[in-house]
Amino acid sequence: MSVLPPTGQLIPVDAPFSAAQESWLAGFIAGIAAAGTTTAPSTPTTTVDVLFGTQTGNAEFLADQLVAGATARGLGGRARALDDVTPEELAGMSHVLVVTSTYGEGEMPDNAGLFWDAVQASTVPRLDGLQYAVLGLGDTSYDEFCQAAKLLDTRFEQLGATRVHERVDCDVDFEDPAALWTAAVLDRIATETGATAGTGATGPATTGTTAADGAAATRASRPGSQWSKRNPYPARLVENRLLSDPRSAKEIRHYEFDLGDSGITYAAGDALAVVPVNDDALVDHLLEHLGATGDELFDGRSVRELLRTDREVRAPSKDLIADLVQRSPASELAAVVAHGDKQELDRWLWGRDVLDLLRDAGDTAPGLDELLPFLRPLQARQYSISSSPLAHPDRIHLTVASVRYGDDHRKHSGVASTHLADRVQVGDEVGVYLQPNAAFGVPADGDAPLIMVGPGTGIAPFRGFLHERAASGATGRNWLFFGDQHRDTDFVYADELTALQADGVLTRLDLAFSRDQAEKVYVQTRMREQSRELYAWLEDGATFTVCGDASRMAKDVEAALLDVIATERGRGADDAVDYLADLRRAKRYVRDVY
Repeated sequence: MSVLPPTGQLIPVDAPFSAAQESWLAGFIAGIAAAGTTTAPSTPTTTVDVLFGTQTGNAEFLADQLVAGATARGLGGRARALDDVTPEELAGMSHVLVVTSTYGEGEMPDNAGLFWDAVQASTVPRLDGLQYAVLGLGDTSYDEFCQAAKLLDTRFEQLGATRVHERVDCDVDFEDPAALWTAAVLDRIATETGATAGTGATGPATTGTTAADGAAATRASRPGSQWSKRNPYPARLVENRLLSDPRSAKEIRHYEFDLGDSGITYAAGDALAVVPVNDDALVDHLLEHLGATGDELFDGRSVRELLRTDREVRAPSKDLIADLVQRSPASELAAVVAHGDKQELDRWLWGRDVLDLLRDAGDTAPGLDELLPFLRPLQARQYSISSSPLAHPDRIHLTVASVRYGDDHRKHSGVASTHLADRVQVGDEVGVYLQPNAAFGVPADGDAPLIMVGPGTGIAPFRGFLHERAASGATGRNWLFFGDQHRDTDFVYADELTALQADGVLTRLDLAFSRDQAEKVYVQTRMREQSRELYAWLEDGATFTVCGDASRMAKDVEAALLDVIATERGRGADDAVDYLADLRRAKRYVRDVY
C-alpha cells in the first residue's frame, strides 16, 4: 500500500495557485490519500449530477472539477450538458449542481436552451425531492450579468427543489470564487449524506458524452491542460502573414504558433486564448493625461506595468461610467445614461476608450489612485483555431482580423489583434493557453455530410475541419458557405479552398461577396437559393455548423435555416422550430459564435 506524503509536500510553495485553489487541491489530494487506505471500496450511495451550460468551455471545465471533487469525497459524480437532460430525468435526481455561463444579452448558452424551454413547460414534473445549487459564469460589463444562472436558480426553486447552497455569480476572473463555491457545496453534501473519501474516491469519475466522437474528452484531462490565463504557455510565433489584399478595408492575418514542449494537444474546433499586452503608446498617453510617470506603485507594482499587462484600458467599465456620471451629472455621457436606452449608450461608447472618457470629463475626471480600481482586469482574447492536429500536430494556426478605427485626431486599435500584428515579431513569445470546445468539431462519423457557414474570419475553424477530414480520410461530403465584402480583396485562403475542391475534399463552395454587386448578397442569401439541396443534405444526416458574429450573422443564418426547413417540409414555422430542435439534440446543429 502506498501512502501519499502530506499535502503541503505535494503543493510547492511557489506553485501558481491562489489560496482558494490550494484549498480545493488539498481536499482533493486528501481524498485520494484516504482512498489509498481502503482495501474494498464500496459503491457511493449518493450521486451528484453536475449539469453545465457552456459557450466557450469554461463551465464544462468546472463541471469536470466538480465531478473529480465529488469522487474524492466519496460521492458519485457525473457531468452532462443541460440539453442532454430531460425534465423526467431531472426529477429522478437527488443532488444537482448547475454550472452555466450566459450567452449574448442574458440568453442561455447553446447547449442549455432546449433544457430551459423544457423546464418552463406547464407539464414539467415537480422537483420536491431534489437538492441543488447553481454557479454562474459571466461578465459584469454586460447588463444581464449571469442571467442564465439566475433564471435556472429561480426555476428550480419554483419547482420545489431545495437549495443546498446559495448561488454564486462569477465575473471573468472566476477561478477563486468557483473554487470556494465548489469546496463549500461538495463538503456540505458529503457531510449531510455521510459520505467518506474512502467510499468512492478510487473509482473513476463518470462524465456524460461531451466530445463529438462520443468520448468523454474533457478539458481537465487533456495533456497540456496545466496552462491557463494565470500560467500561460510562452509559445513562439513562427509565422505572421497578411491574407487579405492590401487594398481591402480589412486586415486579416494568418498566425502560426509553435507548441514546443507545452504538451498541448488540441482538436479541430478548439480555441486558443492569447494573453495580450496593451499598446505602450496608449499607456504613455494615459499616464501623461493623469500627470503620472508610471513609476508610482499600486499594490506593490509599478503603475506602468499594471496598465500594460493587467488592466483593460480600451473598454471602459460600467463602474467607471457610473463614477463619471456621478461626478458630472450635466455631461453628455450622463444625458445618454439617463435615457436608459442600452443601444443608445452602446452607440455612444463605440470607439471611445478610457482615455477618451477621461478627456471628455475634464476637471471632474478621477485621478490616478481613484481610476485604477475602476479598470477591469485585462482578459485574454480567444480565437478559433484554424488548423487540424492531424495536419499540424506541433503548431496552432489562427486567422485574425486586426481591429483598427479612428481618424487623424485619434487612432484606436484592438488590444490583442494589433498586439499580434504590430508588436510581436516572428520568433517572439506570446502567452497562450488552450480553450477546448468539445461540443464543436467534425462529425465522429467520417461518412456523414458536413455543412459549414463561416463568413469573414468565421472560416477559421472550417479550414481546420477540412484539413482534418482530408488527413483522416473521411469520405463524407463537405459544403462551405463563405463570404465577405469583395472577392478580389477578401477571399482569404482562396488557393487552399480551390485545391481542396480539386482534391474532392470540399464538395461544394458557395460564395457571397456582399459589395460586388448593387444588391448585397450574404451567406444566408446563398442558403435560401440552395434551399432544396441544403434540406436534402440535412435529411441525409448532415451536421450544420456556424462560426462568426453572434449578434447579427448567426441570427440571420438561423432565420434562413428555419426558412429552408419550413419551405422544404411545407409544415409551417412551428414544425421548422421543432426540426431544428431535434438537430440540436442530436448535436447536428452546433455553433461557435462570439
